[in-house]
Amino acid sequence: MNRAIKLAAASLALSLTACSGVGGGGFGSYYSLVRPHSVSVGDGSMAVTPPRPWNRQQRFFFDDVSWVEDWTLNGPFLDDLTFISGLPNAKRLIRTDSRDAQQVPKFHSDMSAPEIAAMLESAYRVRGGAVDFRTLSLQPRQFMGYPGFQLDYEHLDSDELWRKGRAVGAVINGRLYLIMLDAARSHYFPDELRDFEAMVASARLK
Repeated sequence: MNRAIKLAAASLALSLTACSGVGGGGFGSYYSLVRPHSVSVGDGSMAVTPPRPWNRQQRFFFDDVSWVEDWTLNGPFLDDLTFISGLPNAKRLIRTDSRDAQQVPKFHSDMSAPEIAAMLESAYRVRGGAVDFRTLSLQPRQFMGYPGFQLDYEHLDSDELWRKGRAVGAVINGRLYLIMLDAARSHYFPDELRDFEAMVASARLK
């Protein structure tokens, strides 16, 4: 979710990989290839089937939580696919320092779809560097057989690139399950939307 930290970590990992000569192809040791078959994501309580190979980003202890996992096709600057699998009540999407002046809200199991959408917007503004965030639509949608929602949005980040996103999720047994595609608006978002929808359709609880 925090694009600046992910980009810095990815750059560091790529530099180390290039210097050491370790790794062959793709994005180096910072990523691992996910092939088109059923794979568990996040904390392992949800599985999806990608229609083509994607790259799973390695987790870093300073920003990631066990319920959240990110994939990419072309690098986090251009596209990011986020899985949230069973985020519990009173937990945050990302690690937060209690001393920070601005806080990303905690998830609560009684949140409505608009409240979850506002929580996601806050994450983009507070930790993702969004200087403008626009909700395009918010509507009901089934997810893994449960009543859920679909959020469509776009945002302008401090790097002056417009990105577009779609999030589909539901609160199931008091926990948040969600899949979110966030990519450069001009080309990468429409190119990867079919993959996103295929994975949403394939998602299942384990």
